Amino acid sequence: MKHRSPAAPLLLPFITFGIYSIVWYVKSKVEMNTRGAGIPTAWLILVPIADIWWMWRFAAGVEGVSGMSRHGAFWLLLLLGPIGAAVVQSSINGSAAARGQKVMY
Repeated sequence: MKHRSPAAPLLLPFITFGIYSIVWYVKSKVEMNTRGAGIPTAWLILVPIADIWWMWRFAAGVEGVSGMSRHGAFWLLLLLGPIGAAVVQSSINGSAAARGQKVMY
C-alpha cells in the first residue's frame, strides 16, 4: 500500500470541504482490494444508511491489511471522521513498514 501522511486525511478535508475524505476512502479501498479485501463500490458512500454498511466493510479491509481491529477502525471512522482517518492511515503505514514494503510518498 502507498505510504501517505496521516496529516493528509486529517487536514485536507477541511481545506477541500470534505472532498478529500471521499478521495482518501476511494484510493485506500482500491489498494486494499488489490490485497483481497473485497470492499464494494465506493458509490455507496453517497447513499444514506448504505454508507454505514460500506464503512463497516472498509473497516474489515483495514483489519485485513493492517491488523487493526475492525471494530476500532469502524468506530474511529464513524465517530471521529478526519481524526479517525488519520489514525487508520497511521496504522496502515505502520503495517506496511513492518512488512518491509517499499515506502512511496
